[in-house]
Amino acid sequence: MIWMKQAYYKSPTELGKNCIESITSMKEMAETTITEDVYDDAYEEKPGPRPPVQIVWRNVILMSLLHLGALYGLTILPSVSSLTLIWTGVCFMVSALGITAGAHRLWSHRSYKASLPLRIFLATANSMAFQNDIYEWARDHRVHHKFSETDADPHNAHRGFFFAHIGWLLVRKHPEVIEKGRKLELADLKADGVVMFQRRHYKLSVVVMCFLIPTFVPWFFWEESLLTSYLVPCLLRYTVVLNATWLVNSAAHMWGMRPYDHNINPRENKFVAFSAIGEGFHNYHHTFPHDYATSEFGSRLNVTKAFIDLMCFFGLAKNCRRVTRETIMARVKRSGDGSHKSG
Repeated sequence: MIWMKQAYYKSPTELGKNCIESITSMKEMAETTITEDVYDDAYEEKPGPRPPVQIVWRNVILMSLLHLGALYGLTILPSVSSLTLIWTGVCFMVSALGITAGAHRLWSHRSYKASLPLRIFLATANSMAFQNDIYEWARDHRVHHKFSETDADPHNAHRGFFFAHIGWLLVRKHPEVIEKGRKLELADLKADGVVMFQRRHYKLSVVVMCFLIPTFVPWFFWEESLLTSYLVPCLLRYTVVLNATWLVNSAAHMWGMRPYDHNINPRENKFVAFSAIGEGFHNYHHTFPHDYATSEFGSRLNVTKAFIDLMCFFGLAKNCRRVTRETIMARVKRSGDGSHKSG
């Protein structure tokens, strides 16, 4: 499926009314539109067996230790102070927005424009999420959209739930993933000073944002034990954000309805939408990847859209790209699986 350029219109949501100040001009459209995330239906996998899987044992060990630490953090939750629980929730939300509103909807798909202060915040939040720097995350995500469910897809769901969820991070990338990623120009990312600054200083930013600050704040300000501060707001929160993101690659590519395009694997999955703050409307997203809401249902189960709308209200974001109702319904009738509640 080749994504077709969609019309823009003023957002009808309560906070999003200011998100699109006027119909986007052709010049602005040219500046924000990218084609590197458009599905390539001409791509064919190379014949023959896949190259042997090469396990990255360092990643296996680190991920195992991380999840063991998170499980221990779960066991001590009843003894954690209410302030620490609130702080953990804040860190979860900031981390998640760094992925969903930042690396995904802003930098991977350019579905809206963000001011410099907002881009700095989202880049900082992205470092707290620790899921590779923005440049690498967006590059791999564009490859995922362009070559979805093929050997060139970094987390090809046809290789099973475990691979799509976490296994792809425990092995060397398929040569096709590397090759296709290198062929992307990524000019918009290279021209973004915030993206490139974060990439240059990524390791330090992760140490500070993902580990030091989540641990230091409860220990210093309300005398939570150092071990609890490390296990809950740091390790447990980090692990939950990781798995919420991974569910988009695994569960949302396997279970759910396909009301917009039954020819593709991604599904509408409400549990994933809830856990990943709005990223579970995946059949819609892969059908209309440049829609900033990634859903036609407003802010329902979509905290990320509500956040972007709020940023628009404060003048920190603008030019949110949306798909018209007419285009959506035409697509539902043409290629949906019949599950769309259009009545």
